[in-house]
Amino acid sequence: MTTTQNKSHAVMAQRHEHKKSLDNFPTPPWATRALLKQILQKHNLDEQTCLEPACGAGHMSKVLKESFKKVLSSDVYPYGYGDVSDFLTNDPSSEGIDWMITNPPFRYAEEFILRGLDITRCGVAVLTRTVFLESIGRYQRLFSPFPPSVVAQFCERVPMVKGRLDAKATTATGYSWIIWDKSMSSNTTQLTWIKPCRKILEKPNDYLEEHSSKVENQ
Repeated sequence: MTTTQNKSHAVMAQRHEHKKSLDNFPTPPWATRALLKQILQKHNLDEQTCLEPACGAGHMSKVLKESFKKVLSSDVYPYGYGDVSDFLTNDPSSEGIDWMITNPPFRYAEEFILRGLDITRCGVAVLTRTVFLESIGRYQRLFSPFPPSVVAQFCERVPMVKGRLDAKATTATGYSWIIWDKSMSSNTTQLTWIKPCRKILEKPNDYLEEHSSKVENQ
């Protein structure tokens, strides 16, 4: 019997990692700017506070600082940026938090969202693989009782590489921003697309720190 490699999109889109992995897949800065410019542009973010509770090396937090008045950053592991804190067990801040925006560990994304909805005044936005929308259990526990306001699907691929940013990376995995906007009273979820924007929103210095780290380690 002859076997051939399965190169279907469904198989290529799988992102495998060890169960004990910290799931550190840094977000390309342009993907965070896409949320701010195309989805949250109507909010007065420059007057608001944002929490990034899975900040890693700070790639998303640094972009959030371009728009928000204040950004609080933390992670369960000391990546060298923000506070070291377990968001799911510790109080993130004694001050009010308007938004929680993050790319959470996939297996804890549901818990991050529910906690975020409890502690924020304005809303929650998470970047996650689009397959997160699937599953009966997740629908019953999260999406049915707390329907998101907007699901914003990227038209472009958002390449993510474990442990680092890589401007030349490619991927077969689809990503979406899922947003709970507390200013929207409707229980109906709006589906929208994030228009192609990488060339517009990507900045020359977005990957400079990654390049410097590679040179130092050689």
